[in-house]
This record gives sequence, C-alpha cells and structure tokens, in this order.
Amino acid sequence: MRAIWKGAVSFGLVNVPVRLYSATENHDLSFHQVRGSDGSRIRYKRVAQADGEEVAYKDIAKAYETDDGKTVVLTDEDLASLPNRSSKEISVERFVPREQIDPILFDKAYFLEPDAMGAKAYGLLREALRESDRVAVVTVSVRTRMTMAVLRVREDDDAIVMQTLLWPDEIRASDQLDHLDEVSEPKKDEVAMARMLVDSMSGDFEPEGHVDDFKEAVDALVEKKISGGEVTESPDEEDEADSGEVVDLLAALQRSVDRAKKGRGEGDADEGGSSGSGTKKKSSGSTSKKSSAKKPAAKKSSSSKRSTTKKAG
Repeated sequence: MRAIWKGAVSFGLVNVPVRLYSATENHDLSFHQVRGSDGSRIRYKRVAQADGEEVAYKDIAKAYETDDGKTVVLTDEDLASLPNRSSKEISVERFVPREQIDPILFDKAYFLEPDAMGAKAYGLLREALRESDRVAVVTVSVRTRMTMAVLRVREDDDAIVMQTLLWPDEIRASDQLDHLDEVSEPKKDEVAMARMLVDSMSGDFEPEGHVDDFKEAVDALVEKKISGGEVTESPDEEDEADSGEVVDLLAALQRSVDRAKKGRGEGDADEGGSSGSGTKKKSSGSTSKKSSAKKPAAKKSSSSKRSTTKKAG
C-alpha cells in the first residue's frame, strides 16, 4: 500500500512519527453507459443551464447555494483566503471510554504505521489504548480540512486505526421521521416471545459468512458472455479532449496493444480489452472514480454461505 499522509501523533510530550493508509476500499459495481448498437461510450458535455452553451473546464467556478436558494460564486482567490490546515500533527485531545463514541459518528477508517524511529512510542500508545479500553479523541488535518477522529485498537490487530468522525451537525435527528409516534408499547408476553426468538438466533458475527451475491452474479454473467464471444469492441478511438477527468493510462495502453495484435492476427481482440462492464478503479488517496474496463474473474459462490446484499452507505 502507498501512504497517503505522513505526520506524527502527539500526546503529552510524546511524538510518534506515522504514515497514514486507507484501511478500506470500495467494491461497488460500476457500469459504463454505452450505445446499445455498437458499445460506443456515452460522453457528457458541460453546458450552462441559462443558454445551453458548452463550458470549458477552465471556465468552471465553484459556487455555494444558501438554504434560501441564493447562489454565491467563489473564486480561486476566495478559496485561498479560507483557513487552510496543513498541519502534519495528529493531536490527542483526551482519552475517553470507547462506548461513549456512538458508531453513527464513524466516517472513514485509516491504518497508522510507525516510522522506524517511532516504533517504540507507537507500541506504547497501542498498548495504552488496549489496556485502558479507551480511544484517543484527536484532531487532524487530512487534505487541508481539520476534522475530528479517534485512534483505536481493533481486537487481535497490531495496527492502530484512525477513524475520522462526522461533525455533530452532520447527524440527522430521528425526530424528523414521520411515524415514530405511531409505535405502540408492546405487551410483556410479546416481548418475552421476541426475546426467545432473539436467543434462538443468537451467535457470533462472522462477516466471512456473508457474500455480495449481486456482484458474484454479475461477475458470473459477464464471464459467461465473454466465454460465448459476446464482447463488443468499442469503435471509440480517442478520449474526449479537455475533459478534466483522469484517464486510466494502463487501460489505454492495453487497448493499444490489443489493437496492434489484432492487426497482426495475433490473439483475439477481446483479451484484456474494453468489454462492456468495468470494475471501479481503486487508487489509494485518489478522488477519481473513472473506471477502466477489465476482464472480470469468475468467482465461485458457496451454497453453504449465507448471502446478503452489500450494506448501503
């Protein structure tokens, strides 16, 4: 993995040099939009709502819309004048019992790894968190914006995890729901019966026993179509110029190799090329979500596993 941030954890007079790594990755499926007749990719143009004229990427500015619908355009100079927190310090504010942090506040998870010089202090902080059963509430600047986070230690894991937190005003209030007041108080015998059902279905959480059955089904379907020769070679020759998007260079090189082989009669044009379904490009620290089309690998589903759909959010 590649570190996305380097800095230090400071608590008291102790500084622990660390590197930050994304602890999770998104496996949501991503589909290209194409013209059904020939597989040509659909491109979108940026046009102004007022007159329908196309707007070049360099002419696009950022705007903030107020609650009452007013639009305020912010220039690069305006944005440069805003507080820019570029500190490389993870500052521990206090150590709190882990049960005091409501999981609804958790946002993104990162692994912290010590630099060679900070290994001893890292181990000290890790064991202090583990032995006290507490988490460290910290402030940290990731990508110029200051945020709250906690440092915690997972069971049977040697890495300290930094979990960024949502701000309190980002949590919606449940009193905005419409029908909670219609929920009646259950009878004692109903609660007892429900408790019996809960006890009968109780067990340990085993995430390995759950499968993203939709993704497996899509992978199997795509592999079946590839095996049957149902692959469309897109007629597109060039990516849209001045798009402002990040192009997957590796995929572009692969397509060039495939076309060259096809021209020489070496191999099939569908090998490693641009099939209709692509998996999302995963790059640590990148905000681009442009997908490259790759040949998906078929996965075997185990009938003994309990299938579940992937959680939302």
